[in-house]
This record gives sequence, structure tokens and C-alpha cells, in this order.
Amino acid sequence: MSRLTFKENIFGLLSDGTEVHLYTVSNGSMSFSCSDYGCTVTSINLPEKNKCSSDILLGYSSLDGFLNSDLCFGTVVGRFANRIGGASFSLDGKTYQLDKNDAEINTLHGGFDRYEKKMWTAKRASSKYGLGVRFTRLSPDGEQGFPGNLTASVAYFLGEDNTITMEYNGVTDKATPVNLTNHAYFNLKGYNGGPVDRHLLSMDCPSYLEVDKNLIPTGKKISVSGTAYDFTQPKEMGKDISSIQYGYDNCFVLAKPSTDGKPVEFATVKEPVSGRVMHVATTLPGVQFYTANWIDGEKGKQGFVYSKHGAFCLETQFFPDSPNKQDFPSSILRPEDEYHHITQYRFEF
Repeated sequence: MSRLTFKENIFGLLSDGTEVHLYTVSNGSMSFSCSDYGCTVTSINLPEKNKCSSDILLGYSSLDGFLNSDLCFGTVVGRFANRIGGASFSLDGKTYQLDKNDAEINTLHGGFDRYEKKMWTAKRASSKYGLGVRFTRLSPDGEQGFPGNLTASVAYFLGEDNTITMEYNGVTDKATPVNLTNHAYFNLKGYNGGPVDRHLLSMDCPSYLEVDKNLIPTGKKISVSGTAYDFTQPKEMGKDISSIQYGYDNCFVLAKPSTDGKPVEFATVKEPVSGRVMHVATTLPGVQFYTANWIDGEKGKQGFVYSKHGAFCLETQFFPDSPNKQDFPSSILRPEDEYHHITQYRFEF
């Protein structure tokens, strides 16, 4: 008999009176909550080896925190996650201008009019991945400067095996770049666990993307061998971080990207004190490893003040600036195709 349960509550109200909901799915061992505002995963509660439960996601205790923040805690990111150089791209002979919201040069996470600040339509859903919530939204032609009416669907499921599956779907009526991800900030000690420097990370990623001074890929892949970026064997996140100017914020290239639509496991994170482990799998070709370099002083859940490097993100995605890089895996969705990608986080405790 399944132990999966589903609960819906009111999370708060928008200024126009719109009700925002919070959905919680549990399998009896762990649970997660998510909201129809920004398609946001607000918490993941895990037990640890001493049987205490902790919320391992940074974020806020109330809706107001998410309304007033631009840090993307647990939110969906689109239409194009990460950066597009020069805030423009050309597609089928036409050039599209986007918001310059990153150093007044590039587009980051879709620009100023972000998906995380939108209401999504939510519905309880079941699939082979378990029980969860499916969110849908129409991103109209021209929104954020991108062409095409994109009908996007994002579903979060929890399975009996302690796996959270994030399933992304999309269809469009015009060719357009699409690159959806979730910007969850993890700390396996708990959101109030402090620096993640002792977390052990291993990634089957033999290279990462070289970037210019504005963090736009040059098109070159750099071998991680012998560098601070080498996580091909388990290594503490903090071991080499002082040799990098601000901390990690790099797109790593999967050694064996999916070729059959099935997620490929590429990363494992272990936290020795709690005994928690997280395995990550995806159908996408890259992952942005980010060590929360810019959250210092942010007041979060229960008033806890987050610190620099107090979390990590593993944001699965197409490569940054891929609309302008013909040699990168294509992120262009055309009307005759469907965008469909899966990312999974499997937990041990």
C-alpha cells in the first residue's frame, strides 16, 4: 500500500487578492512542499541518522519572503536559464533583443520579467515517478523578448524510493530557445547548517565551459584534470574554493549525456555529519554548479541569516549562451517538437 500523501493549504495572498497555495507531498519518510507562485519548491524535509528532521532547502518561511526576493530560492527559471551574451540572439534570420539585466550587458534567467514572479496553474498529479503537482503556464509570444507562445509544464513528484523528480515539458508555435531549470539552494545539514565546505561532491563531468570576464562561454571546453574544478572523485566543496575569486559558478559538461530520454546519474553529494546523501540524474547535457556566492546577509527561514557559501546549487540545463553557439547542443524548440526533460534528486538518510 502506498504511503504517499498530498496536502494543500493557503500560503498567502498577492496584493490583488489572488490566493497562493502550498502543496505538500510525503512518502512517510520524507516530504517536499511547493507553491503555484513561481513554481517554487519551498522545502524538502529529510530525517538524518539520529532521526531528527531538517529542511535542506534555503528560502523563506512565508510568501512575503519569496515576493520580495530576487535570489531564485527553489524557483523555476525560464524561458532561458543562465546567461545569453549581449542580451540578443539570431534565429532563422531574425535578431531578438532581450533584457540587459546582468551587468547591463547580458540576459540572466530570462531578464526582468521572470517566471518566478508569475502564478502557475496547479493540479495534483500522479505518474510512474510518484505523487506530486503539475504546474502549467502560457508564456506569450514576445514575453521577455522571446518568440513564440510557449505552453510550459513543470511537474514535481515524490516517489516511494525518496526520489524527487522534476519533469519539464513545453510546446511552441514559433521556434524559440527553451532552457528550464529549478534553482534550488541545498544544504544537506539543513537550511541553517552554515557553510557547505565539508560537503563531498563527485561529478562525472570531465570538463567545464570556459567563460569570458562577463561569464559568457567562449565556446571552449576546459579539462578539469589537475584544476580546482576537478570533482571527478569525491572532494570537499571547500577544498579549493579559495583559489576561485568568488566561488564556483560554472557550467560543467556531463561525460555521458542522455541519448534515449532517460536520466543519467552524474553527481553525488555526501554530508558526513548528518549522514545524508543526494544523487542527481538528468537528461540535460550540462549542470551549473553554484556555491551561493551572493547570499551573504540574506535573512531567510525563521529569521536565520544565510552566509556566503551556505548552500550549493546543481542546476541542470542546456549550456549558457547556446542560442549564440552553433557547436553547443541546441536549445531551440520548434513547433513540430516537444521540449521534454527530467531531473531527479534521490536521497539517502
